Amino acid sequence: MKILVGIKRVIDFSVRVQVKKDGSGVNTDGVKLSINPFDEIALEEALRIRERGTQTEIVAVSIGPADCQQQLRTALAMGADRAILVETGEVLQPLMVARVFHELVKREDADLVILGKQAIDDDFNQTGQMLAALWDRPQATFASKVELKDKTLTVTREVDAGLEVIAVDLPAVITTDLRLNTPRFVKMPDIMKARNKPLQTLKLEELGIAAAPKLEAKHYASPPQRMGGKKVADVPALIAALKERGVL
Repeated sequence: MKILVGIKRVIDFSVRVQVKKDGSGVNTDGVKLSINPFDEIALEEALRIRERGTQTEIVAVSIGPADCQQQLRTALAMGADRAILVETGEVLQPLMVARVFHELVKREDADLVILGKQAIDDDFNQTGQMLAALWDRPQATFASKVELKDKTLTVTREVDAGLEVIAVDLPAVITTDLRLNTPRFVKMPDIMKARNKPLQTLKLEELGIAAAPKLEAKHYASPPQRMGGKKVADVPALIAALKERGVL
């Protein structure tokens, strides 16, 4: 069995994001960059599938500049067997990312792709669904529990109405929710071992994928500063305050 796991490089969740003064983007100079938290959960689940006794090769995949090797080395230290970096200086949108993964799935003959349900930088929540459509294979999104038996996955999904349990046949695509697991800490001996694990670099052009239509961000801005709260004595006062602000 072979599992591909998506690893996206994002600004660390603990860092307060700052917009550049000219509004052209987000400032990343001197900022801590890490693996997208949902992708860490995806990798952890792949490792747990292997630890349950399934003969599994885990391949971590990232798309981006050469600096993404740092996050891939972290993925290797966590336990991935090898890594692939699709190198590009462009910021790719979900459809293009899904096309890249689809090409790698065919090249690697993967049985399962596990992705974070979304990235904390753009919050698109689209790549997994698009990949499943391109691949014409089942998908189980927002997974909070995964059980593998033979070639069937039983997945508990977190949906608006509560929990939904579905079964999908492999090959398939899973996207992970926060409650699926808690990623392991990386130990120093594992970091040292990761240096010797294979990390393959491909240029985006080598995959022969036609460029997808792109949305262009014209301007970035910080959210407006929140107004202070106001206490009211009773319901009529609350209604009057809402009318004053034009909400009612």
